[in-house]
Amino acid sequence: MKVLVIGAGASGMVAAIKAQENGAEVTIIEKNNKVGKKLLLTGNGRCNFWNANQDLTKYHSQDRDIMEEIIEVRKDDVLPFFKSIGLVWKNVNDYYYPFSNQAVSVVNVLKWKIEKLNIAVHLEEEVLKIEKNQKFRVETNKGSYLFDKVVIAMGSKANPFTGSDGKGYELAKKLGHTINKIYPSLTMIYGADNFYKDWEGVRSEAILTLIEEGKAIKEEQGEVQFTNYGISGICSFNLSGLIAGGLDNKKEEVVSLNLVPWFKGSNQEFKEYLDEQSKELANYTCGEILEGFLNYKLVKVIFKRAGLNSNKNWEDINKDKIIAKLRSFPIKVQKVGDYEKAQVCRGGVPLREISPKTLESKIVPGLYFTGEILDVDGDCGGYNLGFAWVSGLIVGEAIND
Repeated sequence: MKVLVIGAGASGMVAAIKAQENGAEVTIIEKNNKVGKKLLLTGNGRCNFWNANQDLTKYHSQDRDIMEEIIEVRKDDVLPFFKSIGLVWKNVNDYYYPFSNQAVSVVNVLKWKIEKLNIAVHLEEEVLKIEKNQKFRVETNKGSYLFDKVVIAMGSKANPFTGSDGKGYELAKKLGHTINKIYPSLTMIYGADNFYKDWEGVRSEAILTLIEEGKAIKEEQGEVQFTNYGISGICSFNLSGLIAGGLDNKKEEVVSLNLVPWFKGSNQEFKEYLDEQSKELANYTCGEILEGFLNYKLVKVIFKRAGLNSNKNWEDINKDKIIAKLRSFPIKVQKVGDYEKAQVCRGGVPLREISPKTLESKIVPGLYFTGEILDVDGDCGGYNLGFAWVSGLIVGEAIND
């Protein structure tokens, strides 16, 4: 059984290893000059490669029921697989990292296993065309080949400088598949106002609520990075895919920031809390009182946007206005970061067009898909790599049956 894996990223390398171990004769074709180029960048070079909390709400797809079935098939096999190829890891609050804290450790154990299995790897070669008759005829910029089965593991359109340029979608479409619309995800959020330079450089905990057409649809909590264009950071990244889709459909997208996530009571209870603070701090301005729990740049923005003077006493200002801004500060979204800035994409090959147990195409027998090219994306925290490993293991196990 001659098998071609197109793409030496996370899912492609795993699929190639398992297929070769199961008796296939595997060839990898990779357009970059080395394997695992995008993998080297994950987690700022630390590679958060798995999460112990496999909460399926952390994954997203238009075919959610099929997605859940796929993930459940092999999620318990991911860590045993990495143990079998020599990776040592550490668990930090459910986030798994290589013990070395370097993504290169993950890339190397995969690369070494590929070498020890004598899997043929063609670097700096690009697949241009795939045709299916009795076998797959694959044309590249360096030649023409025949294979019994083909795995498309070419990634999405995110981070195109790593080789993920969306060419996999084109190949899939030419072979008869449809593509669910692609959007950038896990990227920054650009606001529509002009005051953001006033809070640039601040990092602060917050609760973010995505409000679409006036309705709250998702909430995230964590550290927000306040930038000169809007907001960034993990919790805002996790909203960006939904926002991109909403904006494309001409919907109003607003991110509401609760800047005092540590206070769990009602607005009235928060007002009473601040009233007590003002009594304790009788000679303090209301701005100084707020700076006891909030960065001074954010305090200035709050008062400016509320149209109030921070140098007045607490009793002399409109308390409801301040509390509203502290607990529900709105950012009207203009756009999200583009594909060059996105970590992953939302959309791709629909799961209803593949078998959930094997990831084989229902349209072209012998054609398989793994990783980001499929319509599955995850939140920050190891979930996108998690799906890459799971899908690679499924295909590698199934392809030689």
